[in-house]
Amino acid sequence: MSLYVIGDLHLSLGEDKPMDIFCGWDNYIERLKIGWTETVSNDDTVVIPGDICWAMKLDEAYTDFKFINDLPGKKIISKGNHDYWWSTMGKMTRFLSENGFDTISILHNNHYRYGEYGICGTRGWIAENGEPADAKVLAREAGRLETSISSAEKEGLIPLVFLHYPPIFGNSVNYSILEVLHRHNIKQCRYGHIHGRSCENAFIGERDGIFYQLVSSDYIQFVPQKIF
Repeated sequence: MSLYVIGDLHLSLGEDKPMDIFCGWDNYIERLKIGWTETVSNDDTVVIPGDICWAMKLDEAYTDFKFINDLPGKKIISKGNHDYWWSTMGKMTRFLSENGFDTISILHNNHYRYGEYGICGTRGWIAENGEPADAKVLAREAGRLETSISSAEKEGLIPLVFLHYPPIFGNSVNYSILEVLHRHNIKQCRYGHIHGRSCENAFIGERDGIFYQLVSSDYIQFVPQKIF
């Protein structure tokens, strides 16, 4: 029973949004399927922190969710900036149940136990140009992260954090998110969202006691990365 992570699948099996027009994304569906099936077993768990697929509505995401559900292992998915299909927890849970997608769980204001650890997280956010709307969303995301981590701690678990947006990128620092991480003594944080040449500015490694790792699928060559 191992724990893996891979972000930014950007599936478009039910939409006309081919990712292989971008550098590094050629034949990515097949590469993802091979990399996943050769790495993950049915007893394993895979966290997917955002940008699951390009569907605009939940029912339009059926083909993409079926692809994910049929892959080996249990999957825990959270929201990315392109997950326009995202809905209420009740609607998403009902969608999974009604379609028999029993290997997928939603990470949203909650956590999931993995041994002595709690899998926690939220989308996160980036503040641009001091816009009030950004500040409002950022505060909401920091609150959701707080809720997720606290729920794991109440069960005596060690929180592992998964975000979509990076808390640190180049010279930019998301202090609202970092404040939550440090206050809860988080030791590991994994994130996606960054692609292509932008990966050169991604922070990877340890800073102030927290280990950060970029897990965008193109950056890790479409192979889920083992955590434990």
